[in-house]
Amino acid sequence: MSRLVRASAAVMLTSAFAVPLPHAAAEPTAPGASPDFTLTILHANDPESQLLSAAGQGGFGGAARFTTLLDQLRDAENSGAEAGDGEADERGVLTVNSGDMYLPGPEFAASREDGAPSYDALAANHAGYDAVSMGNHEFDFGPDVYADFVDQLTGDTVVVAANVDVSAEPDLAAQEAAGRIAPSTVVEVSGQKVAVVGALYPPLASITSPRGVVVEDLVAPVQAEVDRLTDRGVDKIIMISHLQNIAYEERVAQELTGVDAIVSGGGHEVMADPDDALVPGDEVTAHPGTGEPLAYPLVATDTEGTQVPIVTAGSNYKYVGRLVVNFDGGDLVSVSDRSGPVRVSGTGDDAVSPHPEVEAQVTKPVSDYVAELAETEVARSEVDLDGVQNPGVRTQETNLGNLVADGLLDTGVRNAEEYGVPAPQIGIQNGGGIRNASVLPAGPLSSLDTYSVAPFANQVAVVPNIPRSQVKELLEQGVSAAPAANGGFMQVAGVNFAYDPSRAAQVVDEEGTVTTPGERVRNVILHDGTVLVEDGGVVDGDPITVVTNDFSARGGDMYPFRGADFTVVGATYQIALERLLTDTLEGRVTEEAYPEGGSGRIVVGEEATVPDGGGTPTDPPAEPTTGPTDPAEPTDPPSTGPTAPGDDKPGRPGDADGALPTTGGALFGLVVAAVVAVCAGGAALYLSRRRKGADGAPAELDS
Repeated sequence: MSRLVRASAAVMLTSAFAVPLPHAAAEPTAPGASPDFTLTILHANDPESQLLSAAGQGGFGGAARFTTLLDQLRDAENSGAEAGDGEADERGVLTVNSGDMYLPGPEFAASREDGAPSYDALAANHAGYDAVSMGNHEFDFGPDVYADFVDQLTGDTVVVAANVDVSAEPDLAAQEAAGRIAPSTVVEVSGQKVAVVGALYPPLASITSPRGVVVEDLVAPVQAEVDRLTDRGVDKIIMISHLQNIAYEERVAQELTGVDAIVSGGGHEVMADPDDALVPGDEVTAHPGTGEPLAYPLVATDTEGTQVPIVTAGSNYKYVGRLVVNFDGGDLVSVSDRSGPVRVSGTGDDAVSPHPEVEAQVTKPVSDYVAELAETEVARSEVDLDGVQNPGVRTQETNLGNLVADGLLDTGVRNAEEYGVPAPQIGIQNGGGIRNASVLPAGPLSSLDTYSVAPFANQVAVVPNIPRSQVKELLEQGVSAAPAANGGFMQVAGVNFAYDPSRAAQVVDEEGTVTTPGERVRNVILHDGTVLVEDGGVVDGDPITVVTNDFSARGGDMYPFRGADFTVVGATYQIALERLLTDTLEGRVTEEAYPEGGSGRIVVGEEATVPDGGGTPTDPPAEPTTGPTDPAEPTDPPSTGPTAPGDDKPGRPGDADGALPTTGGALFGLVVAAVVAVCAGGAALYLSRRRKGADGAPAELDS
């Protein structure tokens, strides 16, 4: 096991470009000593099926350009062509990806066509990863779809996850038995044994649909695997993890020992030096705890005082991360100054040509499929439709939010009889599931637009006979974070309500039990005029049937359904939205029904807007119709960030003395932070298409 370097020992220069780490051994590295091995870790994370190009940045990203750049960097690093002073003559390259290899959306939907390969797996095969981590989006369609993806990985790529038990899922268990899934893998790199250990976000079930997959608390199983590798004589250990937020990896690093470096995924953070070229529109991300720009690498100190570099590389094929670390035996002694992100560009001095095989096997068929969706008009809108997140669907009622909620209610009503459930009276759509993060301008709406708005494979789910007191709890949860933006803020159909954000917010535990009653929801009126809540008190009466997506019905975003029985009714929420547009609204979204700013379904105050009956379709057609019956499952990580490590985000270690040195000097002066939002796509296929579905439960997701 690598002893790494202790912060307490002396720092000595080996050259003008290499600053060794303080050493853990009894005798520190002698002045002028050189490392004996240089390892370049080429890394990526969160490609998320952005196979064609970066969202809104067509000249950048894309799997074909990414592959070309990765190949070029791998060749250069193996040959030492770009080696700097202070690096060893003996060198090698490790190539890893920290997960979210695909994401429900139009580009992923191309892989769901009958007979189509997994285009994301094809792209991964051309990248030639030594190891990849599991991500949360891998389970958006359930474990069986993920197992099929793993089965299509070729070469020596291993999916690593030390804290994940897949034994209850036969297809994934078969991949584990075949050696394609393991807690870790040991890679032979120029005669050196380098281990890669994986880790996955423990509250996985709260943001996607892992079904029988069990994710254990993180530190103990990862440490056990590191210790096992150490006992086998492996002295260079890298962790690749998908924990939704780099501060989570930082926190975990502080509780581990024996890990040399961590490659993070899930947070989409951009880390860079001031001179690194970024994709236009990207900025260096602020550390969530300190607010300081994220240096490359971020440094944490483990339980033995050893400093651990942590890196990540944006998302969506926009960057290849290059971490160059120098070892003296099993000790990581320095990080080369030329480490950092390399952007995937198709323009300018750093432009690379698309990889011809990836272009032919991935780019062309996927772009043809997406073009077909874009050319299919499903409706025309008289009004701009607001899907912006903040302020927007995660903070307040919007007309697009109403449209999506109406789609749920429309499908719930029209399919109720066929599926043997009561017709729902209320529709609830979590704002986090509305993913276009933009305003759709008045004019034609395409099938591709519906995927952008409703990207996940979440099924329309009817939850019958909810007590009125519990309906109030659901509404309370929807506004519990207000006025802060939160993916759990709900858009509604069939009901108007008023709430007061100055009053006590509801608190719900992971089981959906209300531990602190909310006092915010003041007045609730169904669109048929039935009053459910008056002056903050529940009005006695018959229970209410609710329709939502199955992610929410299972307790996603902490909605307190508490295991209530529900029935999926033959459509995803994307299909429900498209059917509302094409059938019920007859291809016309009017300004009267969906005015800018919403129609008063959710207001701040004591009195709800009196319903006028407009804007919410409830009458089924003469003959109910159904869409694809395949279940699936996506979702976005909670907007408040990971919950396992706690709410207190640690600061960035190494700001003072003892920081892990980068060769040539410390990183500083980075730009003000902001993470670029990812364009999400759709999980269900185009309305007229039929596809096989996952057997698992549905979900939704983000990051």
